Amino acid sequence: MKESDQTHPTIKSFLSKGLLASRSPFFLKLFSNGMKESDQTHPIIRIADSEENAFMELLRYMYSGKLTTTEPSLLLDILMAADKFEVLSCVGHCSQLLTSLPMTTESALLYLDHPCSTSLLAEVEGVICAAKEFLANKYNDFAKFQHELMNFPLAGIEAILSSTDLQVIREDCIYAFMLTWARERYPELEERREILSSRLLPLVRFSHMTCTKLQEILACSDDDIDHEKVTKRIAEVLLQKAYPKQMEGALAADATTCWQFTEREYKYKPVKLVTFDRPCPQVIAYLDLTREDCSRLFPSGHACSHDFRLAGWKGSIYLSPVCTMNEQSKLSTFGLQLIGFGSTDLTVDIEFAARTRSSGKFVSKYSCKHTFTSAWLKKCDDLFGVPWSAFIADDNLFIDGVLHLRADLAAVQQTEFHA
Repeated sequence: MKESDQTHPTIKSFLSKGLLASRSPFFLKLFSNGMKESDQTHPIIRIADSEENAFMELLRYMYSGKLTTTEPSLLLDILMAADKFEVLSCVGHCSQLLTSLPMTTESALLYLDHPCSTSLLAEVEGVICAAKEFLANKYNDFAKFQHELMNFPLAGIEAILSSTDLQVIREDCIYAFMLTWARERYPELEERREILSSRLLPLVRFSHMTCTKLQEILACSDDDIDHEKVTKRIAEVLLQKAYPKQMEGALAADATTCWQFTEREYKYKPVKLVTFDRPCPQVIAYLDLTREDCSRLFPSGHACSHDFRLAGWKGSIYLSPVCTMNEQSKLSTFGLQLIGFGSTDLTVDIEFAARTRSSGKFVSKYSCKHTFTSAWLKKCDDLFGVPWSAFIADDNLFIDGVLHLRADLAAVQQTEFHA
């Protein structure tokens, strides 16, 4: 029988004390002088309105060993009630049911966003991990789903942006999205600042952002972010880039930081640069591609690096690996091309090189001198002189599964070029 008032709804159940006590340590204490209600002829359990359906399902389970629902939201509420009233068999049963249900975006977000006691973490860990994996896989094309993600709660955003498999143009886009999402979801400055600092900014892979974006962040003066924390994080990643061997031990000791240096599935691949402005402008760009990256180029694809610049020349340069088919032989080969956009002509010495396992050094594969106009492209269609099948299987080129490329550009003659 149910009794209720506006503030403290109650449920009186004339049920078997012995059965309830045998199913739950909570009820055992309730009926055996373990609680203040034990002296009552008819003990009353007070619950919130929101707990009523879950509690009645729990009582039915204690009698029958079955639940009458497979609705994820109610199952979670029953799980919470089973934990609260110490019905351990129901806790396990709910966990199994939740794990077996088909995952949807709605259920995944529900699992991640549902409050959970510390005692339940182990029971729901499998469901939570499955929910995170489902969201990361379904929304791995960031550009395609960016508009939809604006409506996601924080837990869903964290699950997706934690993924290394996230396909995104460049890491700069993640940072920009984060700020836009936080400003829309958290209008109060202090709350927004706290969410960004403690929950979202740690997910940004600053080590793979463009130099231009890092400079912009460091120069930014808005109040949304904790500039001291962001400056410290950027300093850490720049140190790691400059001194990878020396920083290796420090990163290994910090498991929470180490994964942040892993590269995502970027449309524009990060490059490492060495630049000189004397005796002549020169830039050396290093691009690493995994064997999987290269496999995705076949049979006629291409990739593109972050843009970079040659000192004094007003323009942007991109390094682009390609898979090209020879029209006569019909054989595909690995090629490398330079793409540039600028306001003036530029004459440069170009050298493409690749590191080999046998030599441990970069070996020159192509060189030329070329004059570029405002928009230009220079390519070598067959960088290694072998068919694609031989290239992709060559462990002398793929060192531990990674192809290391180098492009060296040195200005030798300038028209309207300012040093």
